[in-house]
Amino acid sequence: MKIKVLTIALLLPIILFSQSNNVRKKILMVVSSYGKEMGSIRPGFEFDEFSQAYLIFKQNGLIIDIASPKGGKVEADKYNEDKAYNKSVLENQTILDLLNKTKSTSSLDPSKYDAIYVVGGKGAMFDLPYDPSLQDIILNLYQREETVIASVCHGPASFVNVKDGDDYIIKDVEITSFCNIEEELFGKKWVKEFPFKLEDKIRSRGAIFSQTDFMLSNVSVSGKFITGQNPFSTARSAEEVVKALGIVPADRILYKDEKTAYLIQDILNGDKTIKWSEKELQNNKELYDIPLIAVYGFYKILSAKEDIDALSKSVELIELTSPYFFNEKLQFTLAKSYISLDNTERAKEILNDLNSKGLLKEQVTKLLNEIS
Repeated sequence: MKIKVLTIALLLPIILFSQSNNVRKKILMVVSSYGKEMGSIRPGFEFDEFSQAYLIFKQNGLIIDIASPKGGKVEADKYNEDKAYNKSVLENQTILDLLNKTKSTSSLDPSKYDAIYVVGGKGAMFDLPYDPSLQDIILNLYQREETVIASVCHGPASFVNVKDGDDYIIKDVEITSFCNIEEELFGKKWVKEFPFKLEDKIRSRGAIFSQTDFMLSNVSVSGKFITGQNPFSTARSAEEVVKALGIVPADRILYKDEKTAYLIQDILNGDKTIKWSEKELQNNKELYDIPLIAVYGFYKILSAKEDIDALSKSVELIELTSPYFFNEKLQFTLAKSYISLDNTERAKEILNDLNSKGLLKEQVTKLLNEIS
């Protein structure tokens, strides 16, 4: 009998430790309440970011609550319903019910959560920084041990007014977010109405701002803060949250646009050669979003300005897609880029091709005359 009691006594700490390790972690996802009519009247949250993060959290066994400043139904900006992650959410009525009945931030007990993940979207700039209840939740998580504070894209706007005593909580923390160049290229509709520029505000709070090239994956992990720069940083930032909660993220297949963004990043960083990329697209083009590569090249041209190296990389990206994707305006921009690179022969080839197809005749003829 004494042996049995001793055995149980010895095993009890192991049993309790095992049980404590099996307790599921709980995360609060926060979205903006600001949106109205798919962003046509007021911008809302970014559905792509919500979908990707939610699915990763669910796949890894987290308990998920969804909240917004006002509670109730929330509206996203316009989005592509055919993307794989969005389709998965739209076909799941349970998730849609959660979005139609979000919890109000004022109704929550922050001590019930191990982590918070603030979803971006332009709407986040208008209501999240000024929600006192959300600030209280974030501060509670900041002051407790073994918690995670995370966000993506415009989501870090929710951090900029939160103080612990006299200091902002992001002081001396590495933070990333949608940056100024991304606002310049992609935020033209609403950026003039923003109460502040997010990158500038984060820097002014004493944070160490981190960024990579526009619309490529960049995730900062600094203390208990995890932030993603833009929509293409969502999946990685969500998986970093999972890791920070002590869970090994489940294996998954990369989404087509996610895989494409990584390819672009590898090309720009020199980790993948154009020759390797050409073969990769020849053999696996169905795994990539080809138009996304071409459009990225176009925006890279716009941002390159006087940077010849950046312009050359832009041209390489567009040329990479030429066998699979054609757009006359893009080709005309490519021709002008070749002229800037002093390669008039290739520019003439492109312009003559457009001419033979009867496309952009007036513009093509004018440019051909200029370089002849």
